[in-house]
Amino acid sequence: MRSLLAIAVLVLVGAAGAQAEEKPVAINNAPGKDPVEGNCAACHSLDYIGTNSPYMNRKTWDAEVNKMINVFGAPIQPADAKTIVDYLVKNYGTGG
Repeated sequence: MRSLLAIAVLVLVGAAGAQAEEKPVAINNAPGKDPVEGNCAACHSLDYIGTNSPYMNRKTWDAEVNKMINVFGAPIQPADAKTIVDYLVKNYGTGG
């Protein structure tokens, strides 16, 4: 029983250490990057951009940004929302 507890503690300590060393996700350095980092990364990791990008066109990116604002309450100003969508479409959009 003690050995199981010791193993569990070691696993948890190792996992915590691995999380502490997680590197920030780099996104394309292009116009609009700052509002994306400032607004989007305030609530979630920027790795969602690359994970979702194979499926996202302008209409879908626009819906995603609007969902963050209207459903989740992201305090994104309208001008920033447009800049964010434009950045996402240009750098991570499917074009469809």
